[in-house]
Amino acid sequence: MVNTLFLPELREMLAENNSFELHEFCTALHPARTAEFMEGLEAADSWSVLRHADLKLREEIFAYFPHEKQIAIIQTQDRSEIAELLADIAADDRVDLLHDVQPTIVEELLPLLPADERREILKLREYPENTAGAMMTTEVAMIGDALTVRKAIDELSREAEHLETIYYIYVVDRDQRLRGVVTARRLLTALGKPDKLVRDLMDIDLIVVHTSDPSQEVTAKVAKYDLHAIPVVDDHERLVGIITHDDVIDAFRQEATEDAQRSAAVAPLEAGYMQTSLLTLWWKRGVWLTVLFVTAMFTASALRYYEGQLIRWGWLIIFIPLIMSSGGNSGNQSATLIITALTTGNIKLSDWRRILWRELLVGLMLGGMLAVAGFCVAWFQTMGPEHKSHSYVWWPLVVPLTLVLVVTCGAVSGSVLPLLFKRLGLDPALMSNPFVAGVSDILAIVIYMTVAVLLLR
Repeated sequence: MVNTLFLPELREMLAENNSFELHEFCTALHPARTAEFMEGLEAADSWSVLRHADLKLREEIFAYFPHEKQIAIIQTQDRSEIAELLADIAADDRVDLLHDVQPTIVEELLPLLPADERREILKLREYPENTAGAMMTTEVAMIGDALTVRKAIDELSREAEHLETIYYIYVVDRDQRLRGVVTARRLLTALGKPDKLVRDLMDIDLIVVHTSDPSQEVTAKVAKYDLHAIPVVDDHERLVGIITHDDVIDAFRQEATEDAQRSAAVAPLEAGYMQTSLLTLWWKRGVWLTVLFVTAMFTASALRYYEGQLIRWGWLIIFIPLIMSSGGNSGNQSATLIITALTTGNIKLSDWRRILWRELLVGLMLGGMLAVAGFCVAWFQTMGPEHKSHSYVWWPLVVPLTLVLVVTCGAVSGSVLPLLFKRLGLDPALMSNPFVAGVSDILAIVIYMTVAVLLLR
């Protein structure tokens, strides 16, 4: 919800160009709160307010603006002022911002940036999206392995202002190859021995990622080893950057959002919902709705095939929704669990036999549990004398037996399909649920009618 508490006052300050009060507004609160109170302002007015803050504070407040407002400011305001702002932003955040800016404007901004920042931008933009290279920042606290503790601290004190984090300090050799890591705490506690070499303090058991590693591998390593940052090396083991915990959190959120969209059979959106065009929404949702529609047609064909039996035993129709939903829900449960386990690295494709066996047993257990309830429902729903004649002596077992088989088949198919799609190089999160739903529905009808024919004939 937009915070409108200070909007009238802000607009009045802007109209009067009251520099003193606008400066006070920028400095009085935490940057996040300042940005929150400016949510109701247009991009141009927000920038007019920010111009009354010093560069460092301006960058901090700007970082809390919604991404769309940031892009609007970059694309509409004075190029030299924007270049000054961008030069003070962390390298990885700068690249992420420019990725969504119109290419012609980027070309205008690049020459206005300092040479070092320009080179960093061009270098980081070469890495493919969703890789460690694209996520990293080049602002790294690094020291030579031949330095003493005193010289290392002196060097870090000169560079600290330009570093994103100084918790981990990376030790490199003359060729900038990563040799170890030492925490700031360990370095400071070693001040009692200022002539001790850094190489004698560093930890050589390193957890690293390479520039080409996918972002999922980065987030998995940071989560597994509980790191504040993880170093990024190139093919020659040279330290080229780090990925900090805030970037990992952003990647986690993006992955979670994409997985949630895939689970609903929607191709992931590149932008936010409100920023995505209606045509794009139509396409990304329509493709998979069409797939689901086609699978539903097969279900309808299966029902038509058994039309004669359904006319003969009309009471079977009552339980079709119950049977189909039980199989579909069981399949989606299994698919979600397997996709999550694949994403976190908890299971591998080579584990398929164990997975199949576990889901078979769990499916039988779940089916047995639902069969008890299904028997009671079937008994009370069909207590008429026409169901209790000599010909239909086995009729109470149709629904419970079907539930056992359908739920078991749903669990097995829900576990197998994600593994199959993963093996084929397809996205299991996007592909599985639509196909699990279709397969489960068709199997439910075929199994239900087969059991009915065998028991009621």
